[in-house]
Amino acid sequence: MATEIPISTLFDLKGHVALVTGGGRGIGEAICLRLAQAGAAVAVVDMDETTAQRTAGRIADLGGKAIALQCNVAEPAADRKAVATVVGRLGGLDILVNNAGIFPFSPVTDTAPELWDRVLSVNLGGSFFLAQEAAKAMMNSGKGGSIINIASVDAFRPTGNLAHYDASKGGLVMLTRSLALELGPKKIRVNAIAPGSIDTPGAQAAMGAGASSGAKLEELLKGFLARIPLGRMGTPDDIACAALFLASPAAAYVTGTTLVVDGGYLVG
Repeated sequence: MATEIPISTLFDLKGHVALVTGGGRGIGEAICLRLAQAGAAVAVVDMDETTAQRTAGRIADLGGKAIALQCNVAEPAADRKAVATVVGRLGGLDILVNNAGIFPFSPVTDTAPELWDRVLSVNLGGSFFLAQEAAKAMMNSGKGGSIINIASVDAFRPTGNLAHYDASKGGLVMLTRSLALELGPKKIRVNAIAPGSIDTPGAQAAMGAGASSGAKLEELLKGFLARIPLGRMGTPDDIACAALFLASPAAAYVTGTTLVVDGGYLVG
């Protein structure tokens, strides 16, 4: 019967180990905190070791278990080392959240090859190579696992001046489907979350830097809000709760999907 699993168990991650990239702040930090709250041991991975340590410290203060790791996800060797370190120090790997990403605004005609390569290497390449290493660890354990890729509504509706970013996130949606097909028989579920406009310091800084022709950040935000039926920006915890669902036993039969968490932006 469907009710054989109690509600308290559906979101229980005790005994699980999670690795979250970009976990030092914003959406990544919120995901780390929610997974830890559900009982998972969390490896907080970030380019900035100081912010990673801060998030790990917050988890420890709440009674959870966490470690902090510095890693440039664009480097496959660093991805291999990160996964090996997590398995060695925490005893395995059950959940991978590919959250690290960059979104520098740049018009098509001004986008240099170096910028294109950097965005694709971080947003798409890093997610692939971490998923590759995580899948090996999950297969070796025999328990399977869950891989969650943080995509974007820009995979479906471009914002403008972000062709390189949009290409990386569109690729990430298809990568999610491809990995789900190939890894499903290994008991590894692979899903994506496509956030809409999420109120984070990083997003505000990027939008401010991307403002053109004298446009102010407030005007850009007003334009986004006008297209959101729920009438507000999302919060990092909105995405963290979606990630908790996809990582948990409650999503045991969910794979290969992209969960849009955008307040209705794509239908507005």
